[in-house]
Amino acid sequence: MKAEQFTKLKALLARVEQHSPFYQNKFKAAGLAVEAITTPADIVHIPFTTKEELREAYPLNIQAVPDEEIVRIHSSSGTTGKPIIIPYTARDVADWAEMMRRCMAVAELTAKDRVQITPGYGLWTAGIGFQAGVERLGAMAIPMGPGNTEKQLQMMMDLESTVITATSSYALLLAEEIRKRGLKDRIKLRKAILGSERWGDKMRTRIREELGVELYDIYGLTEIYGPGISISCKRGNGLHYWDDYLLFEIINPKTGQPVADGEFGELVITTLTKEGAPLIRYRTRDITRMLPEECPCGMAHPRHDLILGRTDDMVKVKGVNIYPGQVEDVLKHIEGISSEYQIVLDREEGKDTMLLRFEQQAGFDGAHLERNVKKYFKTKVGISIDTQALAIGQLPRSEKKTNRVMDHRY
Repeated sequence: MKAEQFTKLKALLARVEQHSPFYQNKFKAAGLAVEAITTPADIVHIPFTTKEELREAYPLNIQAVPDEEIVRIHSSSGTTGKPIIIPYTARDVADWAEMMRRCMAVAELTAKDRVQITPGYGLWTAGIGFQAGVERLGAMAIPMGPGNTEKQLQMMMDLESTVITATSSYALLLAEEIRKRGLKDRIKLRKAILGSERWGDKMRTRIREELGVELYDIYGLTEIYGPGISISCKRGNGLHYWDDYLLFEIINPKTGQPVADGEFGELVITTLTKEGAPLIRYRTRDITRMLPEECPCGMAHPRHDLILGRTDDMVKVKGVNIYPGQVEDVLKHIEGISSEYQIVLDREEGKDTMLLRFEQQAGFDGAHLERNVKKYFKTKVGISIDTQALAIGQLPRSEKKTNRVMDHRY
């Protein structure tokens, strides 16, 4: 932790102790006196904040300023329980716009760019977050929002969009439609800024080649402003995060203890300057690691690795913990397999079964690929599975996030 980060952390602790009933109750329950936090190492004595606690705080019990200072709210989808509602002050909105502007600058956008924004608007953070960053940079924002692929392609051609922001799943869907319709010569895209879900090397290669763009990973979550808290640079080796606004830690998700530099674990984030809904040691459930070496790009802001997966993405099959990232790691080593896959879990006669469905490239023998995947998966992951090769386009496509795991066991 840098000295200036610790100074901001101390100010944050004092602020929430005075103005946040949520943290007043939390610190009291933990027996924490904020004046006892005297060194950066003492951060381990501060209790974590969890997603479950934010759901219990519904709708606005996380708020740490008076109502008249709140200018906006955003919300998570609430697909797995109560939505999490996050209030923003004017400063929060401005800080987030600045982080998004930095992301656009790292991706080397200029005022001459025309940025087609396909993520959703409304309560979701992505669309309006991208728009704020693009406008702050001085580029042209094209606020399309999600879906309506026909209109997306028409506007992309007519307005000569140079940059697209999207989920990786929707970027792939658009790339496939452009190829099918023979529109590549009419598309002016040169960059794509993609986020909201993890995506593997094969998917990156397909999007890069079919759209003919430079790719940038952007990361964020509703609880921590939204997208734009980190982004990959042109070197593509990890994502730079804004350590003047945020404090990142990596912990062992089982023990809660810090891991060594360079080890994978769960990302924990503290919002150093946020006013409306400050979060202290928030467990994101995202799996990554810090990259302590200096980036060849020369940026001073530190880096974390790509998101490997989420702690709640893990499924247990035949007693073995499996993450979608492990599946992608198997498939990327086998020639002839495209980017899309689906895991189907079931139970037969009281025993787990796993079917791995994947799309094969044209000109490869499906039965041979099925045997190879089955063998390689057994070697790498340690369990026997069933496999099914499909033609490209047979697995479902999504305008948002792709659901990779279908669990029919419960």
